Amino acid sequence: MIAQTIQLALAPVFVLVAIGNIMNILTTRLGRIVDRSRTLQELHRQTTGAAHDAVVVEIRYVDRRIQLIGNALLLLVCSGLLIGVTVGMLFLGEMAGTEFRIATEVSFFIAIALLMIALVYLLLETRLVAQTLRLPRELLELERRDL
Repeated sequence: MIAQTIQLALAPVFVLVAIGNIMNILTTRLGRIVDRSRTLQELHRQTTGAAHDAVVVEIRYVDRRIQLIGNALLLLVCSGLLIGVTVGMLFLGEMAGTEFRIATEVSFFIAIALLMIALVYLLLETRLVAQTLRLPRELLELERRDL
């Protein structure tokens, strides 16, 4: 019976590995954003006029990105904890000779839901980056047909 429980626990453990990988991606992105925010804070002190306004706009985007990634990380941590609870309930049920079927199903479902919401936050953050990093059309030189 313990072998069957171990098999049942493998799916949640694979989800936990995926959550860890996504968290690694998000923390790397967050580190880059923090570095950019430090640069922008320095520019904020040094600029005036239109250049200053452009820095303020970018600081606002950076702040929004930090919020989105922070929310995603929070949801991923909660999801990971619930995956751990799910696996724990599988083994506790095996040791106690009973099943915590409904509780296990609910905890796994909520963990997956939190993971999906975190992925939406990641999508929103990447869309925000894509929106803010659009190249000016004049740099694309679209009128040139020779390229």
